[in-house]
Amino acid sequence: MRFFISITYNGEHYSGWQKQPNATSVQETLENALSIALGCRTAVTGAGRTDTGVSATDYTAHFDTETDIAEAGALVCKMNAILPHDIAVNFIARVAPEAHARFDATSRTYRYRVHTAKDPFAYHSYYCKFPLDIDKMNEAAALLLGTRDFSSFEKVGSDNTNSVCTLTKARWTALDSSHLEFEISANRFLRNMVRAIVGTLIDVGRGRTAVEEIPSILEAGDRCAAGQSVPGEPLLLCRIEYPYELLPISSFSR
Repeated sequence: MRFFISITYNGEHYSGWQKQPNATSVQETLENALSIALGCRTAVTGAGRTDTGVSATDYTAHFDTETDIAEAGALVCKMNAILPHDIAVNFIARVAPEAHARFDATSRTYRYRVHTAKDPFAYHSYYCKFPLDIDKMNEAAALLLGTRDFSSFEKVGSDNTNSVCTLTKARWTALDSSHLEFEISANRFLRNMVRAIVGTLIDVGRGRTAVEEIPSILEAGDRCAAGQSVPGEPLLLCRIEYPYELLPISSFSR
């Protein structure tokens, strides 16, 4: 039987989602907890990588098991007791055997927060010490929409077969006079892509890069053409969408 598992995690103390040698990952931590809860070694396949420090409120993974977990509420409760405080299971849903958490996902949405005035309570937000022109940032963001090659915003050395993504949303919102939030949605994202886009748009907001330069940055296909990447800690994966409805067996998670 195959199940999707929805989790929320604070990525501050993790090297990202994917398992890797000599580092603590969300994937490994979740697999260990699930294996203990089910009483047998259980592998977990995630919807995609997240960078070191990046958090998620709605991350989806799948696992296969022969164990009867009709009482998913008990399993969710058990796992949340095993998992560290910075990872929580939201729900578990039974899916078709061929369903895939990564390949079936049709859209992913990230948010990134920025504050321009010192704020000791602005957790998971990037402190930019310069005033930002949000109108120009949105003009530049609109030029990124559509199906394009995003090589200029991809981490050097990535092993993708292609760098084409379809962006359906890229917009800044002013939360108040000194706090901004950027939301971006696409069918897929490249490594470091969102952080590189945010850094480039901040350069536009500061007046270091003109709005009119965005098309040439895209066409360059060169990471050096775009702005610097912003830190990963303020980045939040907030939504993953599928072409079918996920029906939780139980949402009880206390």
